[in-house]
Amino acid sequence: MKKTYFSEWGIPSPRYWALLALLAAFVGIGGLSALYMEHEGHWVTGMTNQVVWGTPHVFAIFLIVAASGALNVASIGSVFGKKPYKPLAPLSGLLAIALLVGGLLVLVLDLGRPDRLIVAMTVYNFKSIFAWNIFLYTGFMAIVAVYLWLMMEHKMNPYSKPAGLLAFVWRLALTTGTGSIFGFLVARQAYDAAIMAPMFIIMSFSFGLAIYLLVLMFAFILDDRPLGDVIVTRLKNLLGVFVAGVMFITLIYHLTNLYGTENHEVEAFLLRDGGIYTQVFWIGEVLIGGLLPLGILYHPVLGRNFGWIAGACGAVIVGGIAKVYVILIGGQVFPMALFPEKAVVASGFYDGVVASYSPSLPEVLLGVGGIAVALAATLVGVRMLRFLPTSLSNQDLDPQAAA
Repeated sequence: MKKTYFSEWGIPSPRYWALLALLAAFVGIGGLSALYMEHEGHWVTGMTNQVVWGTPHVFAIFLIVAASGALNVASIGSVFGKKPYKPLAPLSGLLAIALLVGGLLVLVLDLGRPDRLIVAMTVYNFKSIFAWNIFLYTGFMAIVAVYLWLMMEHKMNPYSKPAGLLAFVWRLALTTGTGSIFGFLVARQAYDAAIMAPMFIIMSFSFGLAIYLLVLMFAFILDDRPLGDVIVTRLKNLLGVFVAGVMFITLIYHLTNLYGTENHEVEAFLLRDGGIYTQVFWIGEVLIGGLLPLGILYHPVLGRNFGWIAGACGAVIVGGIAKVYVILIGGQVFPMALFPEKAVVASGFYDGVVASYSPSLPEVLLGVGGIAVALAATLVGVRMLRFLPTSLSNQDLDPQAAA
């Protein structure tokens, strides 16, 4: 490989400020939505006593999971020693922190009373996975920030590999903790599964890489920087592997549930009788988020076109949100089996009744605002600091270096 040089994003100011203003508008709308829900109460949302985690949580979990996966590109370069990926590492770290901040911001603003965060930060119940996640999230941002400094400070480069290894292990723990939130909830039949942790890990690889590839292509093309098909091909092929991995783990999850008779009802609900949740699963998760991007990424012609690759990344993101929606909302609306295999007198509190949930506009706008925060932070970062290599042309990257 030739020596890599980095520089700030040099897009002309009018276009840059227009992009930043657009994102700021979405951030402002998200903030107003949060203020509206806090002032009026959560009755203005679609959330109820049965569905306590709504659409904002879908966006928040998606962003948190994607943040872990966005760092995967940096890990490939520093931890696994693949030289063509090393110029991509600074942007990978920046995007990981930005996505995590955006996701956590949505969670905090959806608490109803954000001041409750003080309790969560000062009182810990270490029997709760939520308490552990506070340390995992804050630790992740601190470790990645140090990792970025070691990579970008020339004198500290020898220490970047150990820091990268620590960040790699930490992000696996972070995603495992996020998946374990659902795996440990035995009261919900759709959640209670040990495979949730590895499922969330492979989901993070897929979602994070799709967002990273989109941001990379957008930044380089808009700034007229050389972007060769060698590195894009490597990334899109890797994305295809991750997408296939998500589909495989999802298949194992449902087959495992179908093996146990006690789970036949919840599986029938998700896969056949769930109405909108079944449609979101088959159309959004399987078709748009799985089969469509796989067909594009590995097509001999479409898989070489940057526009189609970007479309495949967008499909993965849409399918990822659909998948989290099915896991989170679909798992809550299905009635809990309070007394399995027992005949009880109905209490009138929705026993055996599928709960209703319709996302409200403020919920959606708050989630979109979280995405806008992540993108705006990335936009400011690449403009102010040298996160982007000046060139990723085929001539500057030796394709044999990662063989």
